[in-house]
Amino acid sequence: MIYELRRYQMRPGRRDDLIDLFERKFIETQEAAGMRVAASFREDGEPDTFPWLRAFPDMETRRAALTDFYSGPVWLANRDAANATLIDSDDVLLLRPAGPELPFGERPPVGATDLPSSLYVVTIHHVAGDGFAGVFAREAVPALAGAGVRPVACLESEHAENTYPRLPVRTGVNVFVWFARFETAEEERVVDLPMLKPYLTAPTERLRLRPTARSSLR
Repeated sequence: MIYELRRYQMRPGRRDDLIDLFERKFIETQEAAGMRVAASFREDGEPDTFPWLRAFPDMETRRAALTDFYSGPVWLANRDAANATLIDSDDVLLLRPAGPELPFGERPPVGATDLPSSLYVVTIHHVAGDGFAGVFAREAVPALAGAGVRPVACLESEHAENTYPRLPVRTGVNVFVWFARFETAEEERVVDLPMLKPYLTAPTERLRLRPTARSSLR
């Protein structure tokens, strides 16, 4: 699978407007075009961001699916309303599996409003070259297990050419991304991983994400 981790910068106060539109209009229509809307979130402490994930079987399917969706009637009818909520939509990491893949669940129907209690913590390590997935599995996973934290998914940069250049992705970055899930925010544990520091090329990013009502990560 190929994943996009998208993190939009919103106009102040407009995040929930986009989430409402997204969950009513843009989930099933994207999936009908050949992609999987994997998850959507509110980010703790960042009220003007909207992080979400979508997935594709491969890069060629990505090109065809995005072409189909963004030239289709639902997007064309709603794009002005969506774009009016946004400042920037170009913070996008193109990723591939590097360990366990995302544990999709059953998505609630259109109109659902109940929010999951869970918290996903997404850690983004900037690394040099290949091979970091092995280092992480060998050195970090046992330390995390000792603290009661289990990575539920691991992804790394996909460096293939962007097959849909109309939507930019971040270039010149090489990252390893892992997800931890906590049943509630109160159960969150932060684990220091000093053994990874020699492999890192930039400060680590850490996103604390709460699933929206229709996210299939719950």
